[in-house]
Amino acid sequence: MKKKIVFLIRDLNYGGAERQLVTLAKALDKQCFDITVLCFYAGGSLSLDKDLKDNGIPIIYLEKRGRWHLFSFFWRLVQHLQRIRPDVLHGYGGTPNLLTIFLKPFFPSTQIVWGLRNSNSDSNFYDWLGRLIFQLECILAKFANLIVVNSYAGKTYYLSHGFPAKKMMVISNGIDIELFQPDLEARTKVRSHWGISQNTILIGLVGRLDLRKDHPTFLKAAALLCEHSQNVHFVCVGGGSENYARELDELASLLGISKKVIWEKARADMSAIYNALDIVVSASYTEGFPNVIGEAMACGVPCVVTDVGDSALIVGNPDVVVPPKNPEALKIAINKLIERLSIDGCDRAQIRQRIIDHFSVAELVLKTEVSLVSLCHESINKCKI
Repeated sequence: MKKKIVFLIRDLNYGGAERQLVTLAKALDKQCFDITVLCFYAGGSLSLDKDLKDNGIPIIYLEKRGRWHLFSFFWRLVQHLQRIRPDVLHGYGGTPNLLTIFLKPFFPSTQIVWGLRNSNSDSNFYDWLGRLIFQLECILAKFANLIVVNSYAGKTYYLSHGFPAKKMMVISNGIDIELFQPDLEARTKVRSHWGISQNTILIGLVGRLDLRKDHPTFLKAAALLCEHSQNVHFVCVGGGSENYARELDELASLLGISKKVIWEKARADMSAIYNALDIVVSASYTEGFPNVIGEAMACGVPCVVTDVGDSALIVGNPDVVVPPKNPEALKIAINKLIERLSIDGCDRAQIRQRIIDHFSVAELVLKTEVSLVSLCHESINKCKI
């Protein structure tokens, strides 16, 4: 008999956690698992919901109307779950995780799985509600049946805050190597659209306009690079607050590099974007498992990363790993990589092979399926007792 799995997530707008849920849900064995995805909110123009629907995976929108829309929203959630009767309820992120615990009294035989995507929770970044949610996670984590963390750095962090070690396991994100692969035609097309010649070194930061992605450090490193080289150009890909976008644009102008920086909002054709780049930079000061690095490398694009989360583990090369919030160190690492590219070229196949060998969707699916089946068997055995 198929095991009924329900994933609970805030929305399916394009992002790392959302992409991983979609990738996992599509790849799980449909002969063994009956999958449903429940979303607090309907997606926007770049929603990933079409990807699920095209693969026959039902999505239920819970029509949450805002932060304080609680009781009728919760009751609607209970009603949908009563109809589905899931064997496993899998939360993705803080609030969805907490809700699974509050739902447990209604569904005592359902196994509860938490999905944790960060390697730390910067208390200075979150408002009072965000801090409260994390405190509640620390208290209630012991009631989950399984806690899946997508990075080893994340596991270390959560263990330091009292999460139960026996219930935690690391399952690294899986990168879709069929979707993300080298594509010379796409490279030429995107660069032509941006007005970038083929011999110009194009360096990109891909990520939403979020303080944690640390665009200012990237821009400062870019300015330092421009002091010694004119054959470089930069692109920042990702949407976010218009106010923050203006601040970053003003910073680029202040640094004297505004004509060197392209601002591109979030796009669905990310494989083409990666292929257009010569180097991808992750300047974040906090991460879990940054999909951007894995996706870029699957396209054969070398990366320079800050030493946060599992970034260093993904690239597997200490020469391209630098401390966070250090523009000078970032500039030096990028410059060394540019010099290497100009001398030896870029072994795209080798860069891609690291993702194939260590961070494939097949590995993600295998580990997830084993853990879900094991949970369901434990539940059956308890019922027999």
